[in-house]
Amino acid sequence: MSPYLLSALALLPIGVVALFLVALRWPASRAMPLCYLTVTGLALGVWGTPPIQVAAATINGIIIAATMIFIVFGAIVMLNTLRESGALRAMRAGFIDVSPDRRVQVIIIAWLFGSFIEGSAGFGTPAAVCVPLLAGLGFPAMAAVVAGMVIQSTPVSFGAVGTPILVGINSGLAGDPAVLAYAAAGGHAEWGDFLGFLGGRVALIHAIIGTFIPLFVVCLMTRFFGKNRSFAEGLGVWKFALFAGLAMTIPYCLVALALGPEFPSLIGSAVGLLVVITAAKRGFLMPSREAHWDFAPRDSWPQDWSGRLDLREEESDAPMMGQFRAWTPYLIVAGLLVLTRLKTLPIGGWLKSASLELPNLFGSGIAVSVQPLYLPGTVFLVAALAAAVLHRLPLAGVRRAWMASARTAAAASVALIFTVPMVQVFLNTAGGAAGYEKMPIALASGIAALTGTNWPLVAPLVGGLGAFVAGSNTVSNMMFSLFQFDVGQRIGVDPGWIVALQAVGGAAGNVICVHNVVAAAATVGLLGREGIIIRRTLVVFLYYAAFAGALGLAIIRYAEDGWMNAGTILLAAMLVGVAFLVRRVRG
Repeated sequence: MSPYLLSALALLPIGVVALFLVALRWPASRAMPLCYLTVTGLALGVWGTPPIQVAAATINGIIIAATMIFIVFGAIVMLNTLRESGALRAMRAGFIDVSPDRRVQVIIIAWLFGSFIEGSAGFGTPAAVCVPLLAGLGFPAMAAVVAGMVIQSTPVSFGAVGTPILVGINSGLAGDPAVLAYAAAGGHAEWGDFLGFLGGRVALIHAIIGTFIPLFVVCLMTRFFGKNRSFAEGLGVWKFALFAGLAMTIPYCLVALALGPEFPSLIGSAVGLLVVITAAKRGFLMPSREAHWDFAPRDSWPQDWSGRLDLREEESDAPMMGQFRAWTPYLIVAGLLVLTRLKTLPIGGWLKSASLELPNLFGSGIAVSVQPLYLPGTVFLVAALAAAVLHRLPLAGVRRAWMASARTAAAASVALIFTVPMVQVFLNTAGGAAGYEKMPIALASGIAALTGTNWPLVAPLVGGLGAFVAGSNTVSNMMFSLFQFDVGQRIGVDPGWIVALQAVGGAAGNVICVHNVVAAAATVGLLGREGIIIRRTLVVFLYYAAFAGALGLAIIRYAEDGWMNAGTILLAAMLVGVAFLVRRVRG
């Protein structure tokens, strides 16, 4: 079969998602079963994948979906416990003391606190933490989900203490003779040093592009959820937004270059939180309180902004608890996530030892593994129980929180039970009777054949498509890192930069990943509106992939053509276009 036709067939499941979920706005509970049937039909009918392998991939997907539902359940229990105890009321008052401006609040919570949670836990946990927190503080549920998804870009490459690099790229490249020769030629005798070298390149690209993500968050919020539907109102805090971006990305980049892939997101966001909150309290670059921005009154919101969960605080005459006491459960979450993810401590190993393993399901070679004590959902439940004790919540309140959370998590199961198995079948189509490469590689090969020496422009897009389907930057890097390296060598450019572009694009792909959107939407009762959310976040993914591709092409072509090359010209043209649009928006 022609590689172009095979690539087009591999693209078909993504096209089904784009058509039914995004364009026609079907709920994921209807669109994803159709997508699963499409993938299964291609696997059995075109790739010749053995039925037992498809069945094993499906069961593995169902098990992974169950772990995601558990994480959603834990996150909602945490939020409902804080609402019942009155902690959310105290948190809201604390943010009003810093600034009543919702633009400032979303930057601090989503961008900085969300990046910290990403650095410690990864795998969609920031949305599980920040989305319900934002909704509980009075944000429209839809705005909270969009903000929680958009920030899952820059910090993702170093999420879960560097897992996308240390596991994803490592698994994709390790042992290949061409990669080892390239590393040795660059003076990297130790494999860990080579991974750090690649991580430094990833961080440099992210730091340049990701600094603008806080501004994207506020502009999307004011454009789609403001009473005036205005980008200009988001641009009104551009100085503070860029300051918050740099407060995270500068230490993030320095840590990546100096210490390696484990801590850039963790330390960068922690430094950013300290710097930005301190500056905000002192009024640095802040909008005046008279000019603060807020959403329109709740009763004027369109119906699709609000979820099925009522996260509003009830009026109470009880005394307001202190900020430290209110935030202690989130401090427990952050502390436990860091302590259990640091490889220098044995805690993570102890928790992982309680594992359910099926190393060769049905003889297919597909391994199933679940470590229930290591999942972020367990951390959320421990913190929720601690909150009930610390906040002296009566048993009736605990019961209400858990029962409401169970109903919400159950509602998420239908979409996830089809979404994640679809992904697993897509990833496990190698070794079929037709002899084709698995679907993701077939898709990327067709794109590579079309682009030739301009591959750096689309390398981030391929990484992003991998994450869009797989729901993980780590998995995208595992699938495509060696492929990207080989393409770089074939077209005669530095393959290390191509792998870095893969990692950056894979991180950006999380912004539009279907099952991450489903999980985030479930935490605030927005199931069925996943397509609308992806339509909002798609522009951020396109920005990230386009600018990363142009920047990568400029860097790679520099060796032959100097700085006046096709990449820098394209990058300059894109910047001029953005500046023109900003000027039009502002007036």
